[in-house]
Amino acid sequence: MPAVLLHGNPETPVIWEPLIAQLHRTDIYTPQLPGFGCATPPGFGATKEEYAAWLTTELEAIVATEGPVDMVGHDWGGAIAMRVVATRPELFRSWATDVLGLFHRDYVWHDFAQIWQTPGAGEEYFEQIMATPAEDRVAMYEAIGIPRATGERLVAVDDAEMSRCILALYRSATQPAMVRWGEDLGPAATRAGLAIIAPNDPFVRAIDLAGEVAASLGATCHEIAGQGHWWMLGDPAAGASTLEAFWSSVAE
Repeated sequence: MPAVLLHGNPETPVIWEPLIAQLHRTDIYTPQLPGFGCATPPGFGATKEEYAAWLTTELEAIVATEGPVDMVGHDWGGAIAMRVVATRPELFRSWATDVLGLFHRDYVWHDFAQIWQTPGAGEEYFEQIMATPAEDRVAMYEAIGIPRATGERLVAVDDAEMSRCILALYRSATQPAMVRWGEDLGPAATRAGLAIIAPNDPFVRAIDLAGEVAASLGATCHEIAGQGHWWMLGDPAAGASTLEAFWSSVAE
């Protein structure tokens, strides 16, 4: 039963490397969201539904040979993963995510998301970002919690295709779209679940909304003290121990 770790926006699988180095298991997959530092399939519209369909196909291939997975999703990787847990629970042994607050009926998208969801404003935002020198973009990532070494690798793959995918993804999730996904989460309660709470995360309402969603699914909550959105980079040892304790608690 392998573990599958799925990154979010504006990221690639490199964000998992410090955490993976702390884990004792080696049966780990880190798929890469289409368009996020890699090519997209022909005709890929980059909506949340298309990403969920893509992840379903990825997981079906893994499960066919290795059995149900322990899923770990961060940011959009967590939202997409939870959609697949809700629609195809048989693919999973367990799930863990840091974005359950997104599915709460009271969730309001953060300021960046609202810019990206606004036609014209979103395009202007990414035009300005792409015109910003790489060193300044690395500093911007560092200011929001992404270490310089990781930020340099992320900036190296920023391109117009990633910008397109981010805009399409967020526009497909304009509320009440996430509320509707939340209303469909019920089947996730049939699998062991973990809500990772990073108390300094300003984007996903982890402190006040995620716990309610977790309770509705019978999931465990665990706070990683002092951490923000990129907890797997800020304290990879704590993140690894959190996941390993959860996995060891899951009945075979």
